[in-house]
Amino acid sequence: MSTELDDWFVREVLVHERALMQFLQRCWPRRDELHDLRQEVYVRVYEAAARSRPTAPRAFMFTTARHLMTDRLRRSRVVSIEPVGDFESSNVYLIDEVSPERWVGTRQALRRLAEALDALPERCRQVVWLRRVEELSQNDVAQRLGISGRTVEKHLAKGMRLIADHLYGGGAPVPGRRVPRADAEGDPGHGRQQED
Repeated sequence: MSTELDDWFVREVLVHERALMQFLQRCWPRRDELHDLRQEVYVRVYEAAARSRPTAPRAFMFTTARHLMTDRLRRSRVVSIEPVGDFESSNVYLIDEVSPERWVGTRQALRRLAEALDALPERCRQVVWLRRVEELSQNDVAQRLGISGRTVEKHLAKGMRLIADHLYGGGAPVPGRRVPRADAEGDPGHGRQQED
């Protein structure tokens, strides 16, 4: 049973199938997806026409095809990220207008920062965490860890330098800088120098 919408669709959209397929073949690199793309374009045009008929159906169909390809490309570039923690309790304010690309970029930056922090020698990591994350004073960190204030300064400077090297140097050693050697147990940096 043919409806007025079906008749309109055949008369105004389906007559351009060959041109649509040529357009998709020119613009879409994955040949095995062309028929699915065509069908999805048809579905979108049909659903839109059910609400309100476009005044220029051919142009509307090609615009729909461009938008569909853009959406598919954007979705294919999104990286899957598994949850790393509870954001409710971390005082992070999420903004509704943040784009998916920005969200993924921020998550990747946080992951790289966590990797950089985890790569620090143990004492250095403790000092950086207490000073920069928990925001304790230098004296409080020294008392808590049982080391001198001067040692806190040294560990903080070293930790910040190593984090910066990891983040901006891609994790590769920076020429001219010493890389800590691993001791027999595989713990980098220990046994190389005595702590205060």
